[in-house]
Amino acid sequence: MHDLRVLRDNPEAFDGGLARRGLPPQSAVVLDLDARRRAAQTALQDMQARRNEASKLIGAYKKDGKDAQPLMDEVASLKERMAEAEVTEKALSEELDGLLATIPNLPAADVPPGKDEHDNVERHRVGTPPAIDGAKEHYDLGEALGFMDFAGAAKLSGARFTVLKGPLARLERALGDFMLDIHTTEFGYTEVSPPLMVRDEAAFGTGQLPKFAEDLFRLNTGHWLIPTAEVPLTNLVADSILDADELPLRLTARTPCFRAEAGAAGRDTRGMIRQHQFYKVEMVSITTPDQSVAEHERMTEAAETVLKRLGLPFRTVTLCTGDMGFSAAKTYDIEVWLPGQNTYREISSCSNCGDFQARRMKARWRAKGDKNTQFVHTLNGSGVAVGRALLAVMENYQEADGSIRVPDALVPYMNGLERIVRG
Repeated sequence: MHDLRVLRDNPEAFDGGLARRGLPPQSAVVLDLDARRRAAQTALQDMQARRNEASKLIGAYKKDGKDAQPLMDEVASLKERMAEAEVTEKALSEELDGLLATIPNLPAADVPPGKDEHDNVERHRVGTPPAIDGAKEHYDLGEALGFMDFAGAAKLSGARFTVLKGPLARLERALGDFMLDIHTTEFGYTEVSPPLMVRDEAAFGTGQLPKFAEDLFRLNTGHWLIPTAEVPLTNLVADSILDADELPLRLTARTPCFRAEAGAAGRDTRGMIRQHQFYKVEMVSITTPDQSVAEHERMTEAAETVLKRLGLPFRTVTLCTGDMGFSAAKTYDIEVWLPGQNTYREISSCSNCGDFQARRMKARWRAKGDKNTQFVHTLNGSGVAVGRALLAVMENYQEADGSIRVPDALVPYMNGLERIVRG
């Protein structure tokens, strides 16, 4: 959500931030609702004060034998008017909150301008794409090996699901273990095993609701299946006040993720690039405002370390203003090289959300010796998408005979297996 005090003081800056995202101005509508709501609150307070005053006078009038009926009539009238004013104030508050809930975070000052992914700015490239004659895509490799079953998954669940078997299922597990070990032992993240179902409040806190409900799966219990572990991990600090010495708080989890992919019709229909269900290792950091910029760089380094250790070529880009997610103030995307597609594809997205999510979650911190509280900053990043790492390993380590070499870093996690061959 947004700080109304800042918006009132500088509506031009607010609209300027939205314009950088390619969105129309909203300050006039927000401030109009805010002014009407505040006027309604003031009127309600004035009526309550007068009602209290008149109620006291009624007792005094009766004690002195004076006619209290006019005062009693006034109190009765005030009661009715207050009830109407409460309805008006509630309606205005709900309308204002509803509008604010759909307005995205404003981009940081150093985010490059642009409309879409074509305007993203490359930061650096690591590794050289391998020269593979007639490189195959992961689905052709996996099906030929006999360990990737799309037909079986479709029979069970429909499109955008995969069944992995044997050494490919083992490789998926190994990748997740490998990633968690890096993040917990080298970067100080605490491993968490969170719920996979969350309430409305949690999905609202991280920005999935109300605007992106169609991208989520809703259960008949009223819960939502998590689209990423960002949701439960970040919301662990909702409605809380943290001490300064608890920050930065770093959490990581490997979970299944569930996405409806409502806007992905016709895109990546084959293979594991875009699935309804997939595994991902997520990183979340909770920081003070002055820590978040450095923490963003550190989080991105953790994700990049995974790919470096696996020997996977990648590039890191800064997303432009028009390509950032709803809650982000600044985002780095890491894109891994896929020889079968002869291009880079996203495998991690690391975002600094500033205090945007914290305001929605009411997550605060307090400096030592200070009575006042401030909103924390929240960051999240993929560390990395396990399924996409799996297919990246398959494509970059494929051999002419269709076998897959296991990266050296994963051999200990594969019980010494160095090559995956047809079963």
